[in-house]
Amino acid sequence: MSSNSKAKPNTKESPTEPFKRSVASCMRAIARRDLEVTYAADKPGLVGDKARLPEPPRKLSPKDAAIVRGHGDAMALKLAVHNSKVHRSMIPEGQAARAVFEAVENARIEAIGSNRMTGVAQNLTARLEDHYHRMGKYEEITDKADAPLEDALALMVREKLTGQAAPAQAAKIVDLWRETIESKAGKNLEALVGLENNQRAFGKAVRDLLTSLDMGDEQGRSDEDNDEDSSDSQEQESPESGESPDSQDEESSEGMQMEDAEEMADESPEGAQEASDAETAELPDENDLGDAEDASEPWRPKSQNAERKGPEYKPFTPKFDEIIDAPDLCDAEELDRLRAYLDKQLSNLGPVVSRLANRLQRRLMAQQNRSWNFDLEEGILDPARLPRVIMDPMAALSFKQESDTNFRDTVVTLLLDNSGSMRGRPITVAATCADILARTLERCGVKVEILGFTTRAWKGGQSREHWLQNGKPANPGRLNDLRHIIYKAADAPWRRARKNLGLMMREGLLKENIDGEALDWAHKRLLARSEQRKILMMISDGAPVDDSTLSVNPGNYLERHLRWIIEEIETRSPVELIAIGIGHDVTRYYRRAVTIVDAEELGGAMTEKLAELFDEHASEGGGAAPAPRRRVA
Repeated sequence: MSSNSKAKPNTKESPTEPFKRSVASCMRAIARRDLEVTYAADKPGLVGDKARLPEPPRKLSPKDAAIVRGHGDAMALKLAVHNSKVHRSMIPEGQAARAVFEAVENARIEAIGSNRMTGVAQNLTARLEDHYHRMGKYEEITDKADAPLEDALALMVREKLTGQAAPAQAAKIVDLWRETIESKAGKNLEALVGLENNQRAFGKAVRDLLTSLDMGDEQGRSDEDNDEDSSDSQEQESPESGESPDSQDEESSEGMQMEDAEEMADESPEGAQEASDAETAELPDENDLGDAEDASEPWRPKSQNAERKGPEYKPFTPKFDEIIDAPDLCDAEELDRLRAYLDKQLSNLGPVVSRLANRLQRRLMAQQNRSWNFDLEEGILDPARLPRVIMDPMAALSFKQESDTNFRDTVVTLLLDNSGSMRGRPITVAATCADILARTLERCGVKVEILGFTTRAWKGGQSREHWLQNGKPANPGRLNDLRHIIYKAADAPWRRARKNLGLMMREGLLKENIDGEALDWAHKRLLARSEQRKILMMISDGAPVDDSTLSVNPGNYLERHLRWIIEEIETRSPVELIAIGIGHDVTRYYRRAVTIVDAEELGGAMTEKLAELFDEHASEGGGAAPAPRRRVA
């Protein structure tokens, strides 16, 4: 657009900037925190005090604005009225019960804001409608097996607490479950009304509701209820940093926070907003953790439980799964075109990641301290001793030989999430970082394997068809066709495999993500290697999700298996496992992990975590675990 001399001084500002500032201000008012709010095309997320909201379109319709504000409101309310310490003390251990508990807690959080601010209620409704519209599969369902129980209960609790009916796109979920839930737990649902401002009392009422729904055996903490009352005062005296107070303090703090938020909402034409992740069950996990040190352990299942539950995971049929080399998924001409596209992205992202990679290379090369043995009878001729031979022709020639340095060969596997939520900027950055790190580590004599994981189809593919043909047996297990992709084998030089990374740019490749089996596959490939040191880096932007599997199994079926696989690797395997979560807190799964909000931070996170690993071992010294040394050919 041409400039206008009469325009305001900030004519170059994007038309959505005032809206963004308004939303961010409202979020800070509701959460009573100095939040760092960013906007991106990536999936919305909340990690600590960093929130990422959807990038609003330049031509902002009222509906688009309400959806963005709804995401913002959900996140801010969570920070304002949710105490993660109380949540962790109350949550059941059983996976299905836990999924219900978390979904209902989300409904409680959002009901508080909806009941106190009309604008927030409208925004949250718009976000919820958009969520189910994007899911696009619930309007035509006719079987309870296809309707998640946790969604049905959360929507019914929302209806009880706010009087708002379920969105039209999700009405079938509630209709299929309403009779069953009301006949078994109707009184328990009524008992929740009036308790929403007391998180602990509400949590106890939800546990009673789970018992009425025959899910009490999954709670695993019935003996702790009495102990919780006696420990209330202790929890109040030491609340987690940055979290709302507990119990009685919680009620008063919520009142103050909501009053301030209402004032802020009146001042702002956009109202106050907040955001939860597109998947309601995921947000509690992302923010519950607070500090990684204290969060990762309570969420980790005990090893005895993990061993008992691990074998329960199974695929309905593995015959449609595939492990495939990247070139086999498209023809050579298309692969060349995709690689050319990736090279264009490298021209923008490359310099930054290259600088980080060069820094990693310098740190690795610094560990290659060579030493020599002199005055040997064979080896490499020592030119420094030649003057002695000239002075005394009878003197023997002197040879030298490089001593064997105390280092171990190393192989690094980069396991990349190829799910649909990585589409766009995240997968481009991931492919770029993998490309540059593979080159860097190869120069340092470290072998690198690059793997990807997704599914062959949306919503089940041939596995689901096979299940339907067999009469839809209950609890079928994993119900989709896996696709595990080898972009670069460890023994393949980078120059030969570089084209393969372009495949990640292919439209239609990215589908669902079943992390547990992918991690197990990559781990077994590493165990088969001969190198003494093995490092596995998982890069993902969310918890495992496969709609087909989760619609007919317990709500956290895939997550439970992922936790078990992680536990096996971290406690029983020589493989060193690290994880990077993009907009998703993975510290609750992995002991050694980091979470980033923006995909642009991925290059720095990958190089830094690898450098930490190498530096760790470099500082250990001799003994059974000698410092790793790299030798350049």
